[in-house]
Amino acid sequence: MKRSYTIVIKLGTSSIVDEATHQPLLSILSSIVETVLNLKNDGHRVVLVSSGAIGVGLKRMDMMGKPKTLAGHQALAAIGQGRLIALWDDLFGHLGQPIAQVLITRGDISERSRYLNAVNTLTELLNMGVIPIVNENDTVAVREIKFGDNDTLSAITSSMLHADYLFLLTDVEALYTANPRKDPFAKAIDVVSSISAIRAEVNTTSLGSKLGTGGMETKLIAAEIATGAGTATVITSSKNPKNILSIIEYNRSIQAASPSEPVSTDNSHSCTPTTRPPHTLFTPSPTPLPDLKSWTSHTLTPSGSVIIDTGAHHVLSRRDSGGRLLPAGVVDVRGGFASGQAVRIAVRRRKKGPDDRDSAPSRILDPYMTYLDGSPITQPSTPTLLPAVSLSSSIASLEPLSRSGSMNDTTLTPSSSSSTVTETLADGGIRTPNETEEEEEGWDVVEVGRGLANYNWAEINRVKGLKSAYITQLLGYADSEYVVENITIRLPP
Repeated sequence: MKRSYTIVIKLGTSSIVDEATHQPLLSILSSIVETVLNLKNDGHRVVLVSSGAIGVGLKRMDMMGKPKTLAGHQALAAIGQGRLIALWDDLFGHLGQPIAQVLITRGDISERSRYLNAVNTLTELLNMGVIPIVNENDTVAVREIKFGDNDTLSAITSSMLHADYLFLLTDVEALYTANPRKDPFAKAIDVVSSISAIRAEVNTTSLGSKLGTGGMETKLIAAEIATGAGTATVITSSKNPKNILSIIEYNRSIQAASPSEPVSTDNSHSCTPTTRPPHTLFTPSPTPLPDLKSWTSHTLTPSGSVIIDTGAHHVLSRRDSGGRLLPAGVVDVRGGFASGQAVRIAVRRRKKGPDDRDSAPSRILDPYMTYLDGSPITQPSTPTLLPAVSLSSSIASLEPLSRSGSMNDTTLTPSSSSSTVTETLADGGIRTPNETEEEEEGWDVVEVGRGLANYNWAEINRVKGLKSAYITQLLGYADSEYVVENITIRLPP
């Protein structure tokens, strides 16, 4: 008996409308509909993530190109979204298949209860035999329009549903080492087991189509999210959607021939692989992130940063750490955040000079010796809160919490540090409080992961570098011995 899969298929704007005329590509869309129904008839559960609202809006308004203003983009999205879902409903309706429109923004799933509600809705739709058609709500979602987050949205949708496959349909047959339209020596990559390693081998500078908002880089990001959650991710061409069926059968036969392959557990098929259809397979992680960690790492927008030492970084990179950070490993706190909010986890490292191959002492492998040997601790550089805001406020309210101890004896204002650092964020941004001092002192801070804070920024700042036993003495209460939990380390030591 064949195993049934949960499959997410993402279709980009360039696969839905023609770049020049903005006419819907009915041949491709019809083929997608037939493929989805064939998958469903085989017992699979299918979710479709569809871009194209702006492209359809351009056709409706008879405009030649996308407007330059954000408001113009959002207005076109509002115009096109209704016609886009009507187009899908008409195509599926001819074959008697009900569909459902699901519009999601990052804000909709950044709150845990709303995230779970979205999961429950999608699951119930699949149980009812309905095909959910998911799209970012372009009218209000600034990031989707600017960065092409529908690739990321499809990965998050896959993670929400614990999908077996994510298919990223695009205008090329696979991931190539370079743009195959410009470089005749570009080679297709069949299987990717390490996305961080493959980045050094491929050129992803292409910005995608004129109507789309992403490129191959956003697909690598999506693959990283999905595979981390245990979903096999495939890049293939949208021109022949029926290849999806062939790809699933091919990988099923590979699994039968090699049971160690982490794509499927079904061994009921012939051990002789068929001809390989063109595609790139990103193999799923053998140890997927738990749902809560995946949600924390990829869905939430961090409100600040907790800077740790290299020893704590080594400890948190081990699976047996449980993703929990003790205050002894904290060096500094950046930005303001409340308890329960997502924070960046960043590590402070000494710069390597030409005559100093490894300026960090070997004792940093001991997780919390940094503070016992007299190494410098960076002073806080977080902004001063307004007098009306309690330093012990929770995420739900800015009113003081009676359980908290007094903080009147502590001044938490920006100060000139004897060891100022630059901060490199995961999204490529750089924060430099004092670039000259940083260069003299030779320290860097690099984001390595994300987690959920158990205490607010001021409270963590008070107990940084100390044992957990001091939390109650300094704060007047102790909800947990850990200052940050559910940490996912993206960048290992």
